[in-house]
Amino acid sequence: MRQRLATTLVGIVGLALAGATTAGPAGAAERTETDARTAPVRTATAPAKAATVEKIANRPIAFEVVNTNETSALCLADNRPHVLRGRLVGPRSKVSGSAGRLRVNVLVHDAGTGAWFWNLRQAPAFDYATQLARRGETSLVLDRLGYDRSPLANGHATCLGAQATMLHQVVQHLYSGNYRFIDRANEDDQPPHATHVVVHGHGTGATIAQLEAAEFADVAALVLMSAPTATPTGQALRAVTDQLGRCVGGDGYSAYGATPAEFRSLLFASAPAKVRRLATARRNPTPCGDVSSVLAAVGSATLTSGRVEAPVLVLSGGRDARVRRLGRAGAEAMFGGSARVSTRTFGKAGSALPLEAGAAGVRETVLRFLAGVRPTL
Repeated sequence: MRQRLATTLVGIVGLALAGATTAGPAGAAERTETDARTAPVRTATAPAKAATVEKIANRPIAFEVVNTNETSALCLADNRPHVLRGRLVGPRSKVSGSAGRLRVNVLVHDAGTGAWFWNLRQAPAFDYATQLARRGETSLVLDRLGYDRSPLANGHATCLGAQATMLHQVVQHLYSGNYRFIDRANEDDQPPHATHVVVHGHGTGATIAQLEAAEFADVAALVLMSAPTATPTGQALRAVTDQLGRCVGGDGYSAYGATPAEFRSLLFASAPAKVRRLATARRNPTPCGDVSSVLAAVGSATLTSGRVEAPVLVLSGGRDARVRRLGRAGAEAMFGGSARVSTRTFGKAGSALPLEAGAAGVRETVLRFLAGVRPTL
């Protein structure tokens, strides 16, 4: 019975995800796929030079949020207050709260990973947040509720609609400065206010980011990596089947990938062995409320995608084991209300783009896109 229910749910998810690619002409996504070497992001402004950025700060921070669902993705959460923790990574003068315009990049992780995905300090060449900081960018590396430094006792007590709502609360707190340094030295040590926020999402985190941008309209831009709104592969559907089957048993949390080897095969195609080992050692179980609400979240993100007005960058891996590439035509059809839609495919990469062998190219593409983003305040 448990397996039949899980299989049925995944079948529905598969149909919903497959339907997400039908917004444009048939076959458009496949016809427009290009390799990263031949499809630069269209922007008039070059990224910041890699030159002389000051010392990087990496400070722990905390946000008070309410785990409630205010999106169109129908799912239930506990409606209780929680603390989300993360780290603010950027040039020291910006992280210290100095005056002036400040862009904050909010980095939203996938199922089964965590904030470490964006801030893998044991492998500096693949530390997305720190490498962006060396180019003058400031990032919030956030543990979503139910992961690492943002614990949740009952994994059934949240869902992806609530995750998008809490992301909205975090964005608003960044604008107002209503959050705190955990290691605050004195009363004058206050965190900075953002003048504009760009949300970067990977995998399920991309669905959360997309849903937040569509329904709350408070971000300056979106960077979507390996987004599940593209067509899922059979391997991806089998992984979700396994997760759902174990969640029906009531344990509250379920691993993404039944084994460490499967986890690696879902995320990676070209990452160095050291990166794969580090990621495997840090993988997290997924809150079952997130797993069981995948259908609702992906469906709502797809249906509301035309409401995203901010510029959108869609990044894909040519060897992604989980989703097939959306393509430029498909992305432009999906985000028809966006001010600017850019796409890029990295031919040799799998799903985990910031951790794959072409990670430097991913960052350069993002930096070029960010150079054209304007403040919302």
